[in-house]
Amino acid sequence: VQLVESGGGMVPPGGSLRLSCAASGFTFGSYDMSWIRQAPGKGPEWVSAINAGGISTIYADSVKGRFTISRDNAKNTLSLQMNSLKPEDTALYYCAREEGSSYDYWGQGTQVTVSS
Repeated sequence: VQLVESGGGMVPPGGSLRLSCAASGFTFGSYDMSWIRQAPGKGPEWVSAINAGGISTIYADSVKGRFTISRDNAKNTLSLQMNSLKPEDTALYYCAREEGSSYDYWGQGTQVTVSS
């Protein structure tokens, strides 16, 4: 199993970024997936999740209305469109595979920095 995130960077407040997660080594379309972030000095924070079929999505209150999770099961890709970014969105963003009530595989993370 391999999950590889990309798309991070530095943007000013109000900017946008689109994160991607390339999945391999498993049947991507059979698993619910999540984005999780970790800010410096803080614990991991769940951001958003999408079910295996891509029909159902949920978001943390802190990102609702600004972030959109999506997936392309034909391309084994998970995405996170982030708009109206705030300094408090600064974090290392991970994609993670859900297994039951936990996450059994994580990517290496991609850094998002929101700063003027």
